[in-house]
Amino acid sequence: MRKFGPEFLSSLSPRPHILRYLLTYVALLLGSGIARVSVRGKYHLPKAGPYVIASNHFSDYDPLFFSYGIQKPINFIAASDQELDWWLVWAPIIYGWIPVDRKNLSPSTIKKSLEVLKRGEVLGIFPDGGVSYNLLSQPKNGAVYLSTLGKAPIVPIGIYGAERAWEGMFKGIRSSISINIGKPFGPFDIKGNKKDKVKALNAVGGEMMCRIAALLPPGRQGSFSGNVKIAKYQNENRIIPNPQPYFKAIDDE
Repeated sequence: MRKFGPEFLSSLSPRPHILRYLLTYVALLLGSGIARVSVRGKYHLPKAGPYVIASNHFSDYDPLFFSYGIQKPINFIAASDQELDWWLVWAPIIYGWIPVDRKNLSPSTIKKSLEVLKRGEVLGIFPDGGVSYNLLSQPKNGAVYLSTLGKAPIVPIGIYGAERAWEGMFKGIRSSISINIGKPFGPFDIKGNKKDKVKALNAVGGEMMCRIAALLPPGRQGSFSGNVKIAKYQNENRIIPNPQPYFKAIDDE
């Protein structure tokens, strides 16, 4: 099976704004065709950019539903230090992305991301750095760092259910997918020496992931489950995440 590696993936870039705008309608069509999609909290999205949207990453198909929920052209930042199978690579080829080496946030990635924010556009990031499949994981600092440099707020989003959408479709089941959009926060003015900055970035990163956890069911919140701030953020968002009864229906077959 042919795979596409870092050399090819790092050559990609976001496609023209108008093409990404038109592909939003493709995402709506595909998403509606394969699943029952619930979008809550869309009123939290700022009326104008720039802003950073930070999401959990439970599925290879999350970008499709990310676009479905936001319904705006998105400049995704995605890992180029990996290999993708041919049946997954078509999406980044068509839509494009800003490539990032997860072990080293390069100057070119920072430059391209800041150019997006300067144009007043939307930057999309999966801050845990890769597909974690079932549980929310610890963040990398890229989302907070770029938000700080670009003086752009962060909008947390929780997506779950997409990880079984295609499997369900082939079994004749239109899976339930939830997209919950939380209240924006930040940007933060992070100052001080290197040690102080790293400490501040880690603190804000923890808050970001806790805000994402507040948009997910308790069983998907990972190490953030039980955090006392989750109830506070859910109250701010006016969203209590829906459960996932369809999982059992698929697993029992």
